[in-house]
Amino acid sequence: MNIIIFFIILLVLVLVHEFGHFFTAKKFGIRVDEFGFGFPPKIFSIKKGETEYSFNALPFGGFVKIFGENPDDESLSGPDASRSFVNKEKWKQAIVLVAGVVANFLLAWLLFSFGFMSGSQVSVNNEMGGPVPQDVYLTVISVLEKSPAELAGLESGDKIISIKSGEDFLADINPESVKSFVVSHGEQEIEVGYMRGQELNTASLTPGLNQANEPFIGIAMDTIGIVKLPVLSAFKEGMSLTLFVTKGTAQGLFKLIKDGVTGNGSLSAVTGPVGLVGIVGDAYKFGFNYLLSFTALISINLAIINLLPFPALDGGRLLFLLIEKIKGSRINPKVANTANFIGFSLLIILMLLVTYNDVVKLF
Repeated sequence: MNIIIFFIILLVLVLVHEFGHFFTAKKFGIRVDEFGFGFPPKIFSIKKGETEYSFNALPFGGFVKIFGENPDDESLSGPDASRSFVNKEKWKQAIVLVAGVVANFLLAWLLFSFGFMSGSQVSVNNEMGGPVPQDVYLTVISVLEKSPAELAGLESGDKIISIKSGEDFLADINPESVKSFVVSHGEQEIEVGYMRGQELNTASLTPGLNQANEPFIGIAMDTIGIVKLPVLSAFKEGMSLTLFVTKGTAQGLFKLIKDGVTGNGSLSAVTGPVGLVGIVGDAYKFGFNYLLSFTALISINLAIINLLPFPALDGGRLLFLLIEKIKGSRINPKVANTANFIGFSLLIILMLLVTYNDVVKLF
């Protein structure tokens, strides 16, 4: 089920991104040869007007073939050269390139806003501020594999309502007090009362020892409540949250790149498709609204990554446009196409390395 949900999310995010390119290219009279759902091999296709709409076997997203995006003799000086991407004004090319990123940001805004309208789960301790959450509980965010908590049956999304050991009860339940309680009752059985959906359950467990030789039960926790807003307020808060997450994501990505350049980085800090499948599963356990927020977060990540000035990405193509504008002439198409091919190859290699690292983490 987690894999199916992940592929649906990926399909939606990539198709929204590609639709941004598709829509603006059409508006500027640029020929669009194909809009692909999924990646080849092709299952079947339908041609409407000049554009072929293909349905492909690999459901990893989609693609758009824009005439002249990778310049050749036909797009530069052929009979339909006036409708070629490469022969359009620089500002039109820039809008087509950035439209995919804008589409992802708009999607994130809509998803966050819809979440607030229907009741979004937010951390009480978030730095953003905003409306005060209601129906607040200490919630299990994730459970470590083979930990005492997992063996006792605790899962992501469970709401902790009581903690006791013998006659000793924890009155004020929050992340820090629970950690202190576990440490102080390290060799004793602890009874955790929790709610899963509308059911009240109890888990009995004895803390284990972590690598620092400290008692632990193996859960990550946060105090989470519900924020439900009317339509206009939801869109306002949705935009605020989109900007807040975008800023945090950009800062995190900058630090990741900086650490990589200085030799302090590690692939362990990066999650690829395999790792995301597990995260999607955790998000799904929290409910549909939480899954929407998670999708919005990935959409923002996709947008920011595509803006990086790296060949094969939208940001790399924008950089080429800027260079052409400054130098007053077109970059040699062979040089541009070669750079994009090398950039794409490096991205594939990086994705394979990240995927391998994800798989290793599973064992």
